[in-house]
Amino acid sequence: MVQFLQKSITFAEFIQWKPANKRYELHDGVIIEQVVSSNWRDDYYKKYGEYEGIGIPEYWIVDYLGLGGRKFIGNPKQPTVSIYVLVEGEYQVSQFRGDDCLQSVAFPNLQLTAEQIFQSVSC
Repeated sequence: MVQFLQKSITFAEFIQWKPANKRYELHDGVIIEQVVSSNWRDDYYKKYGEYEGIGIPEYWIVDYLGLGGRKFIGNPKQPTVSIYVLVEGEYQVSQFRGDDCLQSVAFPNLQLTAEQIFQSVSC
């Protein structure tokens, strides 16, 4: 998952806020989170509300194993990158699979496919 903050927070503030025992990567104010086990409900339900509530303008869910519910990644279930963008206080989601080129407000010049992300995770 990736999150892009319109308002700046310090690393100390982020550490204080983030839940324990979770893997996060912080890149230029964007949080990337991977769905790595049966905790997908936290990533798709709980984080959605938390991040929207604190005004995270963009975050990504990288579900490289296709663990999320069909409601979130489609049927049949397959590896999916979901990019959530805050628009007028509510998230709009775009999903990317296979050779789809990712489109990000936080990284407008990004030239990367979903499959390239999935391959990098499985190596």
